[in-house]
Amino acid sequence: MSSYPERLAPALDIDARLTEIERRVNLLVNTTPLNAAEAWADFERSDFGTAPTLRLRPLDFDPDLAQRDLYDLEVENVDDPALHTLFRAKRDEIARQITALEDRDTSRFLYGSLQLYGTVAPPLAAAAEELLETIPPQAPSTQTVTAGAFADAARAEFERYRAVYPDFPVRVEVRDDVSELMVSFGSLLIPESAAFRADRVEALLHHEVGTHVVTFQNGARQPLKLLTIGLPGYDETQEGLAVLAEYLTGGLDPRRLRVLAARVVAVGKMLEGAGFVEIFESLRADHRIPARTAWSIAIRVVVGGGSVKDAIYLRGITRIIDALAEGSTLDVLLVGKLALDHIPLVQDLLDREVLHPPWVRPRWLDVPGARERLEKLRAGAQVTDLYEGDVAA
Repeated sequence: MSSYPERLAPALDIDARLTEIERRVNLLVNTTPLNAAEAWADFERSDFGTAPTLRLRPLDFDPDLAQRDLYDLEVENVDDPALHTLFRAKRDEIARQITALEDRDTSRFLYGSLQLYGTVAPPLAAAAEELLETIPPQAPSTQTVTAGAFADAARAEFERYRAVYPDFPVRVEVRDDVSELMVSFGSLLIPESAAFRADRVEALLHHEVGTHVVTFQNGARQPLKLLTIGLPGYDETQEGLAVLAEYLTGGLDPRRLRVLAARVVAVGKMLEGAGFVEIFESLRADHRIPARTAWSIAIRVVVGGGSVKDAIYLRGITRIIDALAEGSTLDVLLVGKLALDHIPLVQDLLDREVLHPPWVRPRWLDVPGARERLEKLRAGAQVTDLYEGDVAA
């Protein structure tokens, strides 16, 4: 009779191949506009009257070949029931990603986005509206840092982790082909033309490096490499965890909370059929969102033909808050990139020593005030309780 490690071998092969295919597909980068800076300049010149034309990069993989590789995987040979179910769900998710990328700039893209990220339920929409009504509009921040300065701060943050975990890699790139700050497969990608609020730098580093990079690196130390790219449907929990990092470090300020709420409202408007200009004007007129911020929110919602992804930030932190109040710990969520729904499965794999405890502990758990804020959430809170009062404009 074969040992458990031997029986796990087919599963690890499927895991590695699923991971390779998703890395090839790279949904995040392939739905990021190449020309956001130029499009903003054109929109500003039009006195905010002409919807921008957003240009996406050509796909550098063959969708048909990727789908064929995906369904050539012999998932049926995985006899561990939990892993078999997980791999089937992940295969389905990657297939939906490929189809969504083929459907970019068509009306079909929206349906693919809904399948991947879900819709905006009434309670979430109501919470977003309440946050926007409760939090006074904030004046735009005048103090900013350049992409180069932010990259220096990011490298310093990586070095803080390396001081404790010497093998922690430093991967920071300033790029002219991305329009949003993002982490892609463990690398922090910084838009060359971006300017960042000076008072948001620390919170952004805890969000991007302390959450997205740390969970990637923790996943990379696991036998199950899907934990680097994310188990099925992980995005919502991952972004919720990253927003939690901002909150615990005192960086979830009123401006940021209003942006997260406005993203949900913008997705709702798009689902009702509103176009870019209508969404942009609604954010400015109805919710007094500054023009540059309203632009950023609106393009993220209309990109590719309509994206609902941005609703996951507020939904993710809402579900994290609920889970904390129910007694969940954060330890399992740090093993890699996974969803709240995967906690029992991952805990089972930890108990069987298929997986290992997290390699890196994020710094945001130990900053002054973090423990007190975490206990406040554990005692029971709503997402609207994240607003702790106004700040000076």
